[in-house]
Amino acid sequence: MQTKKQSLLESLANVTVGFLITIISLHIIFPMLGIENHSGKNILITIYLTILSILRNYILRRYFNGKQE
Repeated sequence: MQTKKQSLLESLANVTVGFLITIISLHIIFPMLGIENHSGKNILITIYLTILSILRNYILRRYFNGKQE
């Protein structure tokens, strides 16, 4: 079973990789779709979604860890 700290570190690592992939992907996909690419807005959107993702991953990890006891 993971400790709370291990769950948080795993979630942060997972989301950090996702953050980088999202930033790169937005710069690729937006021009292909004809959407104006604004780096500042893309970063703000990605930060917001990253925070949600960290919380979601942590809560789900703790929930399922509790089920294993």
